[in-house]
Amino acid sequence: MTRTLKMDAPFRDHRLDQMPQGLTGQPLDRPEGPLKVSGRAPYAHEYHLENCAHGVLVRATIAKGRTTDLQDAPVKAMPGVLGVFSGDRFLRNPAQGGADEAPVQPGKEIAYFGQPIALVVAETFEQARHGAQNLQVQYDAAQDAELDPASASTIETPDKKQVDQGDLDAAMKAAHAIIEADYTTPSQNSAAMEPLASVASWDGDSLTLHGSYQMLKYNRNELADSLGIDPENVRIISPYVGGGFGSKLGIAPEAVAAAIAAKALGRPIKVAMTRPQVFETTVRRSETRQTIRLAANAEGVLSALSHESRVSNLPDEAFSEPVAQATHFLYGGENRRVVHEVARVNLTCAGSMRAPGEAVGMLALENAMDELADKLGLDPITLRKRNLPDHHPESDIPYSSRKLVECLDAGADRFGWSERAGPGMRREGDWFVGMGVAVAARKNILSESSARVTLSADGQVTVQTDMTDIGTGSYAILGQIAADMLGVPIERVDVQLGDTTFPPAAGSGGSWGASSAGSSVFLACEDIRDQISKRLGCASSDLTLKDGAAIVGQDRRPLEEVLGAKPLVAEGKIEPGDTSDDVSQASYGAHFAEVAVNADTGEVRVRRMLGVFAAGRILNQKTARSQCLGGMVFGIGAALTEEMVHDRRDGHIVNHDLAEYHLPVNLDAPQLEVAFVEERDDWASPLQSKGIGELGIAGAGAAITNAIFNACGVRVRDYPATLDKIFPYLPD
Repeated sequence: MTRTLKMDAPFRDHRLDQMPQGLTGQPLDRPEGPLKVSGRAPYAHEYHLENCAHGVLVRATIAKGRTTDLQDAPVKAMPGVLGVFSGDRFLRNPAQGGADEAPVQPGKEIAYFGQPIALVVAETFEQARHGAQNLQVQYDAAQDAELDPASASTIETPDKKQVDQGDLDAAMKAAHAIIEADYTTPSQNSAAMEPLASVASWDGDSLTLHGSYQMLKYNRNELADSLGIDPENVRIISPYVGGGFGSKLGIAPEAVAAAIAAKALGRPIKVAMTRPQVFETTVRRSETRQTIRLAANAEGVLSALSHESRVSNLPDEAFSEPVAQATHFLYGGENRRVVHEVARVNLTCAGSMRAPGEAVGMLALENAMDELADKLGLDPITLRKRNLPDHHPESDIPYSSRKLVECLDAGADRFGWSERAGPGMRREGDWFVGMGVAVAARKNILSESSARVTLSADGQVTVQTDMTDIGTGSYAILGQIAADMLGVPIERVDVQLGDTTFPPAAGSGGSWGASSAGSSVFLACEDIRDQISKRLGCASSDLTLKDGAAIVGQDRRPLEEVLGAKPLVAEGKIEPGDTSDDVSQASYGAHFAEVAVNADTGEVRVRRMLGVFAAGRILNQKTARSQCLGGMVFGIGAALTEEMVHDRRDGHIVNHDLAEYHLPVNLDAPQLEVAFVEERDDWASPLQSKGIGELGIAGAGAAITNAIFNACGVRVRDYPATLDKIFPYLPD
């Protein structure tokens, strides 16, 4: 039997606060850490199967059209080449996370430059690469490729993403102060450290894939759908993932190609993407053009808020960057308008990248709020606090919990916000110095998730779920919950992840992984506690498990004695329910940044940053802090350096490697500080925890550009804030 809980009501039993060992929340080390730093943790490309051949993808060199001929005979005659594979089942673009099925499979149709169209397989990687480089492809190129979202001929407006509430235009005319400004953000790439790779092998009709993927229960279905086989015949193994940030949410072309070739050749096939292929073949974050309109009275209370945006994606793709995701619930204003446009273009597929929606939408919204505060002569923190509504401003449902004011106040005190001067008023030698603030907000989601927990006769605990760990701390967090609930030392818990033979978990994405998978482990452990109570003839509420012993009143017995020779096994399953709709759930925070802007060159240096966050129960202080630090570095990149550039002639990515796609490096990132506000959210999950992985990036870049304005008076609305956007406008 599986203990299942559907979250139809708030879970007010704070069981984890009552556990005598107090492990949950502690900054415990990651148990897999020594394996990773010593090189013993096997990533996808490091699975070396006997008789394994190598494949290299061949990709389109036009933006739109169709292939007419693959002149593969000369390639097949090359030394070591085993075959050239193409056809209807080569994916045009990767599946979106949680799609549960393959994306459009176009046959010979080309939709973007870099689309995979063939795979060359050889005995060695070098031979396969040589063959791929020499494969001659004939095209019938279309002349009507759409390469510029601004001038695209097809613009769609999905009904579910539009809001028109009250009379925005009248409110704008009647307001004491208004802001109406355009903001732009460029395409970005996840640029995870580990490139995608897959090793496919067949045993009869059963496929095993060692891959680098984030959401295995969906990935299995997507891969099976691509191949036209039953998902029960697909096993995906992915115990260690070297980062994802959305690029590994859905099954990607290298996995499908490896599986097709392995079946045809009757031997394992390994396909790894190069860094340029990762940029050109996995999902990008869409560029955005956003218009923010704000209207307020003399006290700064909003009467109107409008957020209009245009994003882009390939034709027929359902996903579009949800730019206004936080705008819907963050600030008040009874007159509201949200306009969401999708331009259909022949560019790399757009999809989820870390904090889709908030990561780019809050760059504009939080900049606009800063502009309004300046226009009104108000402190930016004061303005934000005056505009936090009591209920969701569009649906009128209550907030589950929201400690945003506490984050702002704690951050202001800790950062020394009271010392902030006006624009251009603080100078240190050749540098203008300023401070900026921005709110962080990320919608909270609970996703269906299952786990199996076994308490062995010797007191060892095993946790099994197909949940993944992409550097977020899943191994540590799930182990802490199990150890706390079953009263064993953390060293006696073995967490096994990343295998579709285990119960299906939520997967790593949407900042829902820890709460969802953790809740399923929690429920399985509750079931085991009940089984132990039954053996001891006591109520579960009277049972204490601590240090490997079961304690009832004055009676203390080792777990091994209670269990006898038979292990206890239980499965737990969490399902989202009414709490997802009855309240507005989100994690909140506040970013503070201090920057220096060179008075002669416009160079920007981030001197210090502080992030203060409230995300329900923090399940591990160390891994949560790490996630927030990573998000803040993402914010530095979005503010100052990151921009993926498409050539408008044919749509190819100009800067498709880590040399020219400028990620923040050590010298770009100062010492960052993270603090947490204590919180429990009973509506979110049985753990009272909320998502934190993507919260750290939301608003972070806006704090930096707001600090640039405070330093030198230059307002940057076109991200990233490179020198050419600052230098011409510096004060004399």
